[in-house]
Amino acid sequence: MADAHLYEVALTLLPGIGGQLTRLLVSYCGSPKAVLEAPPGKLQKIPGIGPKSLRAVTDGARQALLEAEKIIRQAEELQVKLLFYTSEDYPDRLKQVADAPTLLYFKGKADLNQQHIVSMVGTRKPTAYGQAVTERIVEELKQHHVMVVSGLAYGIDIVSHRAALQHGLPTVGVIASGQDIIYPSAHSRYADKMMERGGILTESPFGTKPDAHRFPARNRIIAGMSDCTIVVEAAMKSGTLITADIAHSYDREVMAVPGNITSSVSEGTNYLLKTNKAAVYTSVQDLVELLNWDLAHKQSQKQQNLTLFNQDEFSADELKILKVLQQSQEEQMDNLSWKAQVPVSQLASLLLSLEFKGVVKALPGKRFSLLA
Repeated sequence: MADAHLYEVALTLLPGIGGQLTRLLVSYCGSPKAVLEAPPGKLQKIPGIGPKSLRAVTDGARQALLEAEKIIRQAEELQVKLLFYTSEDYPDRLKQVADAPTLLYFKGKADLNQQHIVSMVGTRKPTAYGQAVTERIVEELKQHHVMVVSGLAYGIDIVSHRAALQHGLPTVGVIASGQDIIYPSAHSRYADKMMERGGILTESPFGTKPDAHRFPARNRIIAGMSDCTIVVEAAMKSGTLITADIAHSYDREVMAVPGNITSSVSEGTNYLLKTNKAAVYTSVQDLVELLNWDLAHKQSQKQQNLTLFNQDEFSADELKILKVLQQSQEEQMDNLSWKAQVPVSQLASLLLSLEFKGVVKALPGKRFSLLA
């Protein structure tokens, strides 16, 4: 496992090789180790790999592996889990997002793939109304066993985390710094308590400071790893509205709490509602109806039965493909490769086999879906 982590971490340290290109390389080569050990001739044949990317891999591999060793040692010392996007513990909801981080640093005990996950975001300077509403929402979420995700910042973020701790709900703080730098430091005591059932999550390597430009990137993780983002109070120009926009771009649900029309921190939430960019939140029943949680148990049981039935009829790789198609309805071939963690070289024959078995159909543009 340590050897696998070495190549996974090293791959994320190559200059100029972003998340999408990393997934493409792994899909074609089969593993991070195979990417870093591949001859230039093989890498050149991969679509999207130009001279600059080729040099980054071939010339940067040795230094990246040395740096990766240091990161792995530090992760072990601080009890931080390294979650490459192919890990079973990597958040599945986030994995479906095109610009998802390739590697996450996680410390804690939370199940990042539990059934219900909600993000809570809002202003750093909430009113008494905003604080009270946030606490009420979290209390209402308890009956549905929800994990609460936020950004550990001042305001609505820390009120959400604190309320989750009070009501025994797992809560995860997504930070813009490295795991060794909790920001703001005043919230370190809450971060420590969150480790018991929740945790702290970041894409930033150790030693990374919480510079301003890292927060919008942090916000995409908050939006991408949850079923719904609830906005409590927000000004018109704020990081909170950026998070709401990101959630929209990911086709995730957004809800907003109506606010006082004379309050500046209600302008953003009321704008989201007025422009139909968010559904209204007045009680937990609004959330249950929006996300069809009342049907979730039946659907979960149905999918579980289907998976159990399939295990006798399909290979392990075929089951991976079917699981992805169950979740996203249809997928383009390259996306299907990295989401199912099946190399492109094997994917075509597996899809053909599934077509012959009558469970998958091919669509125009190299897209595939399950047969109804």
